[in-house]
Amino acid sequence: MVSRRLSRLEGHRRKFMAVIDGTPECEKAVHYAGRRAQNSNGGLVLLFVIPEGDFQQWLGVEQIMRAEAREEAEAVMAKAAQKVRETIGIDPEVVIREGTASDEINAAIEEDRDIAILVLAAGSTKEGPGPLVTSIAGRGSAFPIPVTVLPDTLTNDEIDALC
Repeated sequence: MVSRRLSRLEGHRRKFMAVIDGTPECEKAVHYAGRRAQNSNGGLVLLFVIPEGDFQQWLGVEQIMRAEAREEAEAVMAKAAQKVRETIGIDPEVVIREGTASDEINAAIEEDRDIAILVLAAGSTKEGPGPLVTSIAGRGSAFPIPVTVLPDTLTNDEIDALC
């Protein structure tokens, strides 16, 4: 069971969360979430999840691999945050976690009770719409908050018109 959202209480604001996963469609999700946040005087949370399980080596090697993965995540997030600041004019919160994407998304939502909407974008590759979108297809309990799924055919101008 998810904790009650606090975004409507005094001193809080509704936050939109987008997941940065290196796919081309995630940029659309970030743009949409950023525009919605901007237009509703809300906040934007960008989440990057470092996959776990890639570090099962000797202890010294594991520490180096974790540090390298963290550095790479920080670089990706700095670039994404800068793009949001330049194109939308808001300063996003950046969250980097390690684990399984769906578990870490749920944990971030539980920890920050101002997060009210998760924004994902569907891909159009032969592999399907993407693992996060697939995880919510046909089951409403994948995430404890509403999820907005954008088609990957939308342009930024069309996204701006929708927001």
